[in-house]
Amino acid sequence: MDVSSEMIHALLPVYLVTVLGTSALTVGVIEGVAEATASITKVFSGAISDWVGKRKFLALIGYGLAALTKPIFPLATSVGWLVAARFIDRIGKGIRGAPRDALVADIAPPHLRGASFGLRQSLDTVGAFLGPALAVLLMWLTADNFQAVFWVAVIPAVLCVIVLVVGVKEPGRLQGLREVKAPLSLAEMGRLGSAYWWITVVATVFTLARFSEAFLILRAQSAGLAIALVPLVLVVMNVTYSLAAYPAGALSDRVNKVSVLMAGLVLLILADLVLALEPSLLGVTAGVVLWGLHMGFTQGLLASLIADTAPVELRGTAFGVFNMLGGVALLAASILAGLLWDAAGPGATFAAGAGIAAVALVGLAYLRKQMPELGQAHRS
Repeated sequence: MDVSSEMIHALLPVYLVTVLGTSALTVGVIEGVAEATASITKVFSGAISDWVGKRKFLALIGYGLAALTKPIFPLATSVGWLVAARFIDRIGKGIRGAPRDALVADIAPPHLRGASFGLRQSLDTVGAFLGPALAVLLMWLTADNFQAVFWVAVIPAVLCVIVLVVGVKEPGRLQGLREVKAPLSLAEMGRLGSAYWWITVVATVFTLARFSEAFLILRAQSAGLAIALVPLVLVVMNVTYSLAAYPAGALSDRVNKVSVLMAGLVLLILADLVLALEPSLLGVTAGVVLWGLHMGFTQGLLASLIADTAPVELRGTAFGVFNMLGGVALLAASILAGLLWDAAGPGATFAAGAGIAAVALVGLAYLRKQMPELGQAHRS
């Protein structure tokens, strides 16, 4: 599904700006609303998976819905159609996201949970860089025919659903596990625990600094990268992300996870500063590589910390709430990035990101001091 989605997402910002004539603010709103929609949906799908004690059927609904929406992209003739397609596609992502992450947490041994989420993130990201790479090749072969590339993206989406139906087996529910009747009630929210909520708050502030990757694409275009080569931005970012995610996850199983997460925030600050201060293609490339490294050092690790701190019977709900708050933050971040871009240029956008990331870093350092046991390595 990532191959399919990223083939489209790598081209969509440029398609919106250069073909349909939208503004950077419009791109930010579309991207933010799309991702926020996915994140809000995760709350309910995660809670339902805890309530019924099953994960796979929700994942199948989510991936199936995303596959069904893919043909809308090449058929769309207006911004409204593209917004609708992006919106529905992200609902599919929201339905599958929390149950899938909870399923990984259910299966992974506790002492290898960081490595497990790192490996999932790494393999997930392989699709995310193959998609833009295929988009570059197909744009070259079709003389920049956006619709033709969008049609090809339908194929891997269909294959994804087939693999899920045939190849994925769900383990049975653990004996003696407490049944959850109302996962989103205040009582159950309280059962998630203070460590979970602190991690979620810090991660939400961090997400305010991590606006949509659409702005990396626009930054590369503003630096003079040819339209047909613009998807290479996501290729470079996701290759770096894929290579970093598993080693960072495995490292976190041996040392304090919060410390590794802090290193990821430092990488984001450096990425934002490079992208703000160095507008050349070389500078943008360095910034994109640093951005990919920060993703590898943070995304799987945050998921692992949520799995560590949340009760087993509430993992779906825990991932859902965590992703909802992150989605709202991403919406705000993407709109702010678009406003700053239109008003003051790309430098201001990335400088603001660096400032917010620094605030999150201070919060994480305080959290490590107050809760030194948080993120400690599990032993087999």
